Amino acid sequence: MIRKATPSDIPVIHVMVRELAEYEKCLDEARATQEQLREALFGEHPAAFAHIAQDESGEPVGFSLWFLNFSTWRGVHGIYLEDLYVRPEARGGGHGKALLTELARICVARGYERLEWSVLNWNTPSIAFYESLGARPQDEWTVYRLTDEALGRLGA
Repeated sequence: MIRKATPSDIPVIHVMVRELAEYEKCLDEARATQEQLREALFGEHPAAFAHIAQDESGEPVGFSLWFLNFSTWRGVHGIYLEDLYVRPEARGGGHGKALLTELARICVARGYERLEWSVLNWNTPSIAFYESLGARPQDEWTVYRLTDEALGRLGA
């Protein structure tokens, strides 16, 4: 059901990234190209990794895209889950749990001590799902982001 993504998965990953962005009401912000995804996942120095969830017929129905982070407090790497997406028609079939289980397995096998991600506050179905697995919100932290003009000004 879950396998590592391959270069031939780039087109379907790209489509599902856009489907996720549309679900999150941010489609206009999803500007990544297939070439950028290919370079990030399979270039000379891959910085991100992906897994594909397949249905019984082998059709891709979901994906996870993640990268390593590092905890200075724990002194070890962890996984930051950038995207977890299962197509609407496949939800409830265990694909999301299987994707998270695979990432948890990688953490345990490699000695990583954290698996982290963000979820939109209004996405109550996902929040309920994550909490059913034992995940807990980090309410005391607020995410900040610099992009576009603000990032350019600061970096100039």
